[in-house]
Amino acid sequence: MNDFADLVAIVTGGASGIGLATARLLAQRGARVACFDLDPVKVPEPLVGVPADVTDDDAVQRGVDEVVREFGRIDVLVNNAGIGAIGTVADNPSEEWTRVLDVNVVGMARVSRAALPHLRRSPAAAIVNTCSIAATAGLPQRALYSATKGAVLSLTLAMAADHVREGIRVNCVNPGTADTPWVARLLDQAADPEAERRALEARQPMGRLVTDDEVAYAIAHLASPLSASTTGTALAVDGGMQGLRLRPRS
Repeated sequence: MNDFADLVAIVTGGASGIGLATARLLAQRGARVACFDLDPVKVPEPLVGVPADVTDDDAVQRGVDEVVREFGRIDVLVNNAGIGAIGTVADNPSEEWTRVLDVNVVGMARVSRAALPHLRRSPAAAIVNTCSIAATAGLPQRALYSATKGAVLSLTLAMAADHVREGIRVNCVNPGTADTPWVARLLDQAADPEAERRALEARQPMGRLVTDDEVAYAIAHLASPLSASTTGTALAVDGGMQGLRLRPRS
């Protein structure tokens, strides 16, 4: 497919996991792709690594300016950068709440705000936010993380309403537990990593973790000009976790 031919995309958190899988897929389908990341040194060609901290207004603006200087335009923004948090509402200190909200929610607003003037000039403008199953299902020990992803879902819908008449589509993907480096680090912290992995796999009806490539394909679908009538949508990529209620195995 070459549905992204001649288009320019920014993927935040693009140096690993879902972000890197998405950036590679968009490039394979014709896009010129810039990966925003804290450490983009290892981003492979033809992707372009851009150092950018989504919690820093100046760094974000410099990154956007660099992309426009390099490629002349911005058509697609994938707001994927995010961090995790573990615990109940009582477990994370106020400083941690501030930090995770700043990355996961305000970071999306910062990058979107900086990119909007360029997206408004695109004939195929699209923003896709990486949300989570945590926005729509109550997960134990994920109070802070779930709060940020609930905000991302609401932010996506509000942005879609604000910018639809400017020709900018805004959607999000809601992955289930994905087999990414972040989840691997989470498993490493468990007393029994193998048992924890089996538990995570068992709670998804398909019986396995979501892959980063599967999420990337969903992001590309929403970002593609072929999906020109899709906006304000949350696309679940969760192996049926949100919508299915299976009977226990006999």
